[in-house]
Amino acid sequence: MEAKAQARFVRVTPQKARRVVDLIRGKQAEQAVATLRFAPQAAGETVLKVVESAIANARVKADRAGEAFDATALVVREAYVDEGPTLKRFRPRAQGRASQILKRTSHITVVVAPVEKKERAR
Repeated sequence: MEAKAQARFVRVTPQKARRVVDLIRGKQAEQAVATLRFAPQAAGETVLKVVESAIANARVKADRAGEAFDATALVVREAYVDEGPTLKRFRPRAQGRASQILKRTSHITVVVAPVEKKERAR
């Protein structure tokens, strides 16, 4: 049973967040959490929260369905970053001009699911 978690309108650029998300895609959930705890990027903290939330959502879904929950069997099936709305700000420049500053936001999505029996045998 797969579980999903999202963090929307995160004030980090999608390009920087994708660098972090690429580190965990396809890894076991516990290994992804360990990787993110020590990732030097600022976006690592936010992605870590989303992964932990997805694991917690999987636990709740398993409890509701009356199934046994095994956190070690979870794998990060999908992890992606979409671009959110951009905040536009202006900075004063020389000779009375103004230039635009784009403050980008991200929507981070992580889907965890248990490993299939075929995949576990590999």
